[in-house]
Amino acid sequence: MRTYQELFRAPEFAPFFLTWSVQTAAQTVAGPALAALVYSATGSPLLSSLAMFGPALAQVVGAATLLSAADRLPPRAAMSGLALVLGAGTAVQAVPGLPVWAVFAVLLCFGLVTAAGRGTTFGLLTDILARQDFLLGRSVLSMSVGVVQICGFAIGGVLVQQVSARGTLLVAAGLYVAAAGIARFGLRPRAPRAVGRPSVARTWRNNAALWSARPRRYVYLALWVPNGLIVGCESLFVPYAPAHSGLLLACAAFGMLVGDTLTGRFLPGHWRARLGSPLRLLLAVPYLVFALRPTLWLALAAVTLASVGYSASLLLQDRLMALTPDDMSGHALGLHSSGLLTLQGVGAGLAGAVAGWTSPATAMAVLAAGSIAVTLALAPGLRTPVPARELATV
Repeated sequence: MRTYQELFRAPEFAPFFLTWSVQTAAQTVAGPALAALVYSATGSPLLSSLAMFGPALAQVVGAATLLSAADRLPPRAAMSGLALVLGAGTAVQAVPGLPVWAVFAVLLCFGLVTAAGRGTTFGLLTDILARQDFLLGRSVLSMSVGVVQICGFAIGGVLVQQVSARGTLLVAAGLYVAAAGIARFGLRPRAPRAVGRPSVARTWRNNAALWSARPRRYVYLALWVPNGLIVGCESLFVPYAPAHSGLLLACAAFGMLVGDTLTGRFLPGHWRARLGSPLRLLLAVPYLVFALRPTLWLALAAVTLASVGYSASLLLQDRLMALTPDDMSGHALGLHSSGLLTLQGVGAGLAGAVAGWTSPATAMAVLAAGSIAVTLALAPGLRTPVPARELATV
């Protein structure tokens, strides 16, 4: 296994990592600001949740129509272009007096372009690193998300309180532009991984091919559903504890950082298949404590512990890559990203709806119970090691 030092010595990994981190910082800062802006305008937990995580719902449309472009776009141009589009849209959302429906229209556009852009981004990682180093590289990106979110949620919360939600959105827009510059000048130009023109029909054929194998179906469902339900719990932090939502989000990010560090760098290979289901259970079980209306400190501890379980997705992504040919790696990872973000949007919407009928604390406990049930149902299909097999290129 490579060390972190060796990983960052790999050509282009450092600018790739920096682009990813700055773009994550922009998204982290913008999310709570937009949720606060919508909540203050509507007083709706549902709309607040959807403002923070709802763009993911549009990912399903992009995954069904645009995802074949993931392996057919020049990676550098796709990464820098995506960041510029997100920056421009975030700046538009900061316009005073912008109607709530217009805010969500911009979020819909975000979801469409992100479907193809994220697939290209993750596919580029498989070009920069050897296949055996993918898990370590992906874990470093996840660790970056944890560190950036710890700082970003805290800074974002301060900016919302001290500047304004709209001012915070402008800061996020500037970060997106910076990420575009790093990608443009830090990465070398590459040809697309696959030939041919992207199309809706090709997207459907590739999706059908990826979904056709039972082992991959189990991997995708295990990647999407338990995670999406728990992100739904996180989407309720603002209505659950408005004054402490930033702290709760920071603790979630810290737990994810710990889990990704331990799993990506130190977990022996022979333990990976055994710990997948326990880690997905860990992701949900601590949230059951919210049914008892815990104190703030107990809530923070539960959220931190639960978020260690997010590292289960690293093991599942490694399994997915073992079942996918190189010329479809971007599409496969893009489908994972789009499906994950879509289910996170569904989880946020479901959480907001249940919270509207009951309370945010009760909704978190209900979604956690659902995540546990799904993990237990999928466990038999993931228990037996599956030999790598490749798809025919379509």
